[in-house]
Amino acid sequence: MHRDPRGFRIVARLDIKGPNLIKGVHLEGLRVIGDPEAHATRYYEQGADEILYVDIVASLYGRNNLVDVVRRTADHVFVPLTVGGGIRSVEDARTLLRAGADKVAVNTAAVKDPELITRLVDIWGSSTIVLSVEAKRLGGRTDAWEAYTDNGRERTGSDALEWVERAAALGVGEILLTSVDAEGTRKGYDLGLVETVVRRVDVPVVASGGLGEPEDLVRVARCGAAAGAVADALHHRRHDLASLRAHCLARGLDVRTVTEVGTEAS
Repeated sequence: MHRDPRGFRIVARLDIKGPNLIKGVHLEGLRVIGDPEAHATRYYEQGADEILYVDIVASLYGRNNLVDVVRRTADHVFVPLTVGGGIRSVEDARTLLRAGADKVAVNTAAVKDPELITRLVDIWGSSTIVLSVEAKRLGGRTDAWEAYTDNGRERTGSDALEWVERAAALGVGEILLTSVDAEGTRKGYDLGLVETVVRRVDVPVVASGGLGEPEDLVRVARCGAAAGAVADALHHRRHDLASLRAHCLARGLDVRTVTEVGTEAS
């Protein structure tokens, strides 16, 4: 299990389609929420540890449309910014990193060409390269998951656990682990999936999909996740980042204490 010296992180996840922030259930039935930059700014001001942008149709259309959004966001959001979706080459990654992204997340292109991970890591180092995994339970089993691509639309036929192990061996510095089964359900993270992946790899695992209540962050942290991504709960204002962080602190998690925008205290 990887022990992250930064403590447990709370990541605001924003899924983007065209110019809009959207949200669905099981990565389907997408509904427009609003302007992604405005929401990213609000989450930064509330104390998000990181911002995660995912272009959910980038692989479908063969391009990432977030360069301008990333550039504008990086001008006034001063926490790490991870960007995923449609990164097919070294040049795609370079474009987003130059626009202001701190990390890039690869999925579809890496499944098709795992050596893309090696090429990216050789240039920017492991800490900049994230593997995005969309995992779905196989036949209702509780101990086996298949890796999907294209926002949960396409089966790969690959065992998700074997894939994360291989990607970690190739040098990725972090795993963004999205449970397709739990995503958007508000029933909590897939703790079995998270715990199993954490045991398999010695890199930070960011759990995504399913947060319903603040205690879900505590549960997933105690399964070994280095961070929990939050989307629906923030977009629909069921919770804010300050209350989520306060709950984690009250339950004894090692999370940063935000004193004001742009500063932090241990």
